[in-house]
Amino acid sequence: MGQEDTARLNELAAGLVLPEGLRWHDDRLWFSDIEAKRVCSVDLEGKMRIELELDDNPSGLGWLPDKTLLVVSMRRQQILAVVKGRPVLHADLTGLALAHANDMIVDAQGRAYVGSMGYDIWAGERFRPGNICAVRPDGSASVAADGLAFPNGMAIHRDRSLIVAESGAGKLTSFDIAADGGLRSRRTWAAMDGETPDGIALEETGAVWVAGASSGSAIRCIRNRGAIQRISLPAGCTAYSVAIGGPKKTIVFIGCSSPFSSPASSRMTTRPGTIKWIDLTIGSE
Repeated sequence: MGQEDTARLNELAAGLVLPEGLRWHDDRLWFSDIEAKRVCSVDLEGKMRIELELDDNPSGLGWLPDKTLLVVSMRRQQILAVVKGRPVLHADLTGLALAHANDMIVDAQGRAYVGSMGYDIWAGERFRPGNICAVRPDGSASVAADGLAFPNGMAIHRDRSLIVAESGAGKLTSFDIAADGGLRSRRTWAAMDGETPDGIALEETGAVWVAGASSGSAIRCIRNRGAIQRISLPAGCTAYSVAIGGPKKTIVFIGCSSPFSSPASSRMTTRPGTIKWIDLTIGSE
């Protein structure tokens, strides 16, 4: 497995707390700075702008076919649509989501898949399985899959399957997406060999990049084989989210922070969060 030189890593954004939900969209990298309760975007020159500020912790991001931004409101268990710069309720997952709503992926039909953690990890609650809720374009929602060990990052593969990182099980799990948007035929996509997978992103080749929270690295995985390449972060950085983007979709973006950043630390005074990036075509053989 190739080990990327950390000297090739660049810094795109700093002064953050916990950058999560990284998505490349309209030539910008979008992300939720969970602790700062804001959604931001940044271009490749590092010019950042605040897209939305909330009174809750935002997490997963996605876009409807009409380009309306959707944002997960974690503690309220809601999906918000950003209309004319203001958040409006798109879906209420109360009674469906288990503990905090978390990451999200939106498909080409405008269906959103939202993972919920199952238990409040920051309050020290005991482990309980989480689930994935499917939200239809009209905002109606149902539980699409349950019994998941802390469902986290998600991606939709080119074969029309949904891949989710089960952080608590150390693996990537996939489902077939049925015509009605339901999730069927659960199976292991790749084992992560003791790693804690967090955010994930899909390469055009079909490989999946995984934010390895326990190793402080971004890991390239393929179906049934697991890790085949690794980008290690500097000491003291924990990887929480990844995205693939840039003009040629060759840049890996990594959202990272200190190991214990969380929405529970509301009085945090330091801002250790950064977004790193590396262009895999530069310096490659």
